[in-house]
Amino acid sequence: MEQEHERGLLSVVLPAYNEEGSVPQAAKTISQVLRAADIPFELIFIDDGSRDKTWGAVEAAARQWPQVRGVRFSRNFGKEAAIFAGLAQAEGACVAVMDCDLQHPPEKLCEMYCLWQQGYQVVEGIKISRGKENPLHTFAAGRFYAIISKATGIDMSKASDFKLLDRRAVDLLLAMREKNSFFRALSSWIGFRTAQVEFEVQPRFEGKSRFSVWSLVKYAIQSVTAFSSVPLQIVTLLGMAVFFCSVCLGVWSLWQKLSGQALEGFTTVILLELLIGSILMICLGIIGYYVARIYEEIKDRPRYIVAETCKGNREESGKKGE
Repeated sequence: MEQEHERGLLSVVLPAYNEEGSVPQAAKTISQVLRAADIPFELIFIDDGSRDKTWGAVEAAARQWPQVRGVRFSRNFGKEAAIFAGLAQAEGACVAVMDCDLQHPPEKLCEMYCLWQQGYQVVEGIKISRGKENPLHTFAAGRFYAIISKATGIDMSKASDFKLLDRRAVDLLLAMREKNSFFRALSSWIGFRTAQVEFEVQPRFEGKSRFSVWSLVKYAIQSVTAFSSVPLQIVTLLGMAVFFCSVCLGVWSLWQKLSGQALEGFTTVILLELLIGSILMICLGIIGYYVARIYEEIKDRPRYIVAETCKGNREESGKKGE
């Protein structure tokens, strides 16, 4: 592994979930781009418990391309787990993470690698265009990144999982013991000398995006709670707001009583009960979600389970795929 580090080996991690049609093209396109740039590389496909023939496609790619390696999960553990599994498997001096569907342009890997050679330890891919998307999906994605940016204190409006990290940055991420991780924010949080590479999101090579609006909502909740305690602070703010309203209403009710104009009926009381009860339930829900996160962490279950692996014959590198 030390020899690979000295040669500047680039490891490319590609999470894949139901991507049997994208895997062969991704392996071919990325290999051709990096070979043409004379960059030593390996491709690591992480099959995140796919229900189609993704794993068969990964095994076929490993037979055709010596630089291809594959890891298959025992079930679906999510993209974050797949990314960290790829980081753990990577042997390179630097590691890039990109989508298997080729929406992240492979040509940008060469630009990222050059910046790494110049001493940058984190090279972030920044979206300048989201490509063609459903308007509802675009709106939901915009709200998602707005929430994430405010909660984490990091501008995530144009961020993506398309990044290249130096080996030291990778080792630091892997050393973090938390199970519920948010790679996109953590890779910025660790700091280091950072550069940015702009790119336009490309059309998917095959199929449609697996991220629905509901998936974005769940992903937003998981990501915010995994990286920030801001929702817990919202509980305090809601409590203060209700207290302020209660004081104001109490003063007004006392004035009405002293002036002989007592409130009629129970409408106000019922409305207050509903309002306070709703806020209490929301607060309990937020606290309960964090308690659930704590529960998951202290169980200390593995972030993912590897069912099997495969790899190409590295000794034949340079003979195949040319």
